[in-house]
Amino acid sequence: MASLTLACVVYLLAIREFVSNTKFPRRVVVFGLVVAAVWHVQFLRLPVGADDDIHRYVWDGHLQRLGYNPYLVVPSDPGAKWLHTAETRNLNNPDLASPYPAGAQLFFRAVTTIHESVYTLKVAFVICDFGIALVLLELLRTSGRGAHWVLAYAWHPLLATEVAGSGHIDIVGALLLVISVAALARRWRAIAALTFGLAVAVKFLPIVLLPLYWKRIRIRDGALAAALVALLYLPFLNHGRVPTGSIGTYVQTFRFNGPVFAALAQVAPPQLLAGLAALIGFATSIWLRRASDQLSSDSFAWPMAASLLCAPAVFPWYVLWLLPFLTSASTLLIIVWTLSIISTYVQWHLRSVGHPWGALPGWVMLVEYGCVAGTAAIMWLFRRRQAAQAAALSN
Repeated sequence: MASLTLACVVYLLAIREFVSNTKFPRRVVVFGLVVAAVWHVQFLRLPVGADDDIHRYVWDGHLQRLGYNPYLVVPSDPGAKWLHTAETRNLNNPDLASPYPAGAQLFFRAVTTIHESVYTLKVAFVICDFGIALVLLELLRTSGRGAHWVLAYAWHPLLATEVAGSGHIDIVGALLLVISVAALARRWRAIAALTFGLAVAVKFLPIVLLPLYWKRIRIRDGALAAALVALLYLPFLNHGRVPTGSIGTYVQTFRFNGPVFAALAQVAPPQLLAGLAALIGFATSIWLRRASDQLSSDSFAWPMAASLLCAPAVFPWYVLWLLPFLTSASTLLIIVWTLSIISTYVQWHLRSVGHPWGALPGWVMLVEYGCVAGTAAIMWLFRRRQAAQAAALSN
């Protein structure tokens, strides 16, 4: 926690430099990317952290290769005992079938076909991580922004810990989404639609961005993307029905770091609140789409952030979806949140020393959301002061 706190402070100092300077020498950007690659390799060598979803990924890929449906087989089922390997016997939530969408499932199968291990999956995730950096460089170039903003992505503390360290499928979806936005910038509408559909098939979060594609892709492109997603689910159909795995149980029972959801849960059922979280993301996208016809990668961060804020569970690796789009000062509030959410790692420490899994300590929530609120207040005061100075000069 001390090391991550220091990393967050240094990262914010770097962001201040990125905002203050419109351009950095190319050698600085190259050196920064090399340094990021070095510490990714270091984290890649470490054992998986306490947030060990990656063992579930190995299990899901393993099941598919044996001809089983991961949406139907429960890991703790005595009849499935013989299916386990040394890396899957201790996976988390063994009493639940897989919750991951079809795109994620096929990725698990593809990687475990190469080699069935946690390490192989981590390497695949790091490759996706590097891929995002390359696509971001192209996106920054076409949008006229300084290439140094790629370091706002590559240097983020969560990236090394949750991608190279623990390994999370979210980085695959983030790569597909960044490719989609880059394709939109080049007016490659069919590619933009298809990669967006694939991103949604990895995890459902980016579906709230759909209004941002309005009139930027053709109807036939959208239909093609929908058909592709439907095809991904064909191998998993159960008696003609689309499987959902344990996603319903997730919405019904999983709670972590979701103060808005927890407050509203006193007066509304969880299914309704999950729909509300998606609706808020959609509404944010609609507002941003109507506000400007100009494509801005920043606008892809806000709807997902708004939806996550109202979700039943907000784990640190969920914000990996936001990191590629934090490339300007306009996303400062989200940048602060992606750093302050690191304080929730305390929960895994408490579990490791014998405490039962439960609600986050109050001080953690105060640190996480207090940092965001404090930053918002400072920004408001700063803008108010600037407005007052401008009014005084005009008089």
